[in-house]
Amino acid sequence: MGLHNNIGKKLFWINTFKVGIPFFIIVVIFSLLFNSSSDIFSGNFDVVAETHFTNKKWVRFFLGKIVISIMYGMYITNKKMK
Repeated sequence: MGLHNNIGKKLFWINTFKVGIPFFIIVVIFSLLFNSSSDIFSGNFDVVAETHFTNKKWVRFFLGKIVISIMYGMYITNKKMK
């Protein structure tokens, strides 16, 4: 079945989020470690918060990762449901 047929199924969306949520968590952790590893390991969490989350920076930080995670989950789920 194609993606168009699978989108209407409840099982498709359940499996999409089962794949997408762990992928999202991994991407967030990797992104934080890649961009702010020295601050994280030295315990400067205020700097990490300032860099990534204050002044609505959290929207930009999370929005792309959410979109990519849902797209990845849809791709993998659609591939497995054939």
